[in-house]
Amino acid sequence: MNQSNTEASRRGVMTAGLGAVVASAASVASNSSAAAAPPQPAKPGSGVLTTADGTQIYYKDWGTGQPIVFHHGWPLTADDWDAQMLFFLSQGYRVIAHDRRGHGRSSQSAVGNEMDTYAADVAALAKHLDLKNAIHVGHSTGGGEVARYVARYGGGGRVAKAVLIGAVPPIMLKTDANPNGLPLEVFDGFRAALAANRAQFFLDVPSGPFYGFNRPGAKIDQGVINNWWRQGMMGGAKAHYDCIKAFSETDFTEDLKAIDVPVLVLHGEDDQLVPIADSALKSIKLLKRGTLKTYPGLPHGMCTTHPETINRDLLAFFRS
Repeated sequence: MNQSNTEASRRGVMTAGLGAVVASAASVASNSSAAAAPPQPAKPGSGVLTTADGTQIYYKDWGTGQPIVFHHGWPLTADDWDAQMLFFLSQGYRVIAHDRRGHGRSSQSAVGNEMDTYAADVAALAKHLDLKNAIHVGHSTGGGEVARYVARYGGGGRVAKAVLIGAVPPIMLKTDANPNGLPLEVFDGFRAALAANRAQFFLDVPSGPFYGFNRPGAKIDQGVINNWWRQGMMGGAKAHYDCIKAFSETDFTEDLKAIDVPVLVLHGEDDQLVPIADSALKSIKLLKRGTLKTYPGLPHGMCTTHPETINRDLLAFFRS
């Protein structure tokens, strides 16, 4: 055989061999695919929902089990619930928290910064995550959001229970029907301070009344103050400005009357921002299935300053 024929023969053998290897590998891969489907991707843990008006709502979603949805106060974010989310995740619950529109990582919305839209956004999120038998927990402004959401959208097995913590219902503003409320000048002062120097205002609030750090003998936690400021400055000034009207002037009386699931009302007796006499003590009289628990000496931000106490009482209610 000459050299040309020898080389051709060698090329033929190599080609045939490589073809056999490729065919064998393809057969193995095919058989493996048939035997075991590829693993499903893990739930990412956070995401963004786009509402009908194009607003993007950021949310966290951790764990499995009965869902607990946390609703933050003004002007904060889902991060304000860290102590509760980590605890209840460890107790086997699915924990969810979102940044309200205009707050945190959600769109800095110029419109829709009022309670009807806030509640509709929660309804869209609940549908998106297919939440059923959920427990909704709201602090301060988030308590108003919970009241409106549960009253309007909580039927059909969506909601099992609700919790209002230091919450703004029934209504904060002084009116003819609510003569013991706070005068409009208080909230006008909030708006003026925010417009003049939001960064300083968002230091003054947590350094003073929010956590009770202005009380004699209070142990001041600078990290907590800094974290409040961080969360506040993530949001939009326009949305924060609008939200002052939403949390102070919205009347939740009819919402509270309409709720037919068990509701736990928790309130600090030294709450300087949402005085207990005109909030929790009135709300409990309007709820069909309400339970009230108050805490002597505790401030508005008691979920952060006293998480062990609050988490213990929440867990007992969730399991009851």
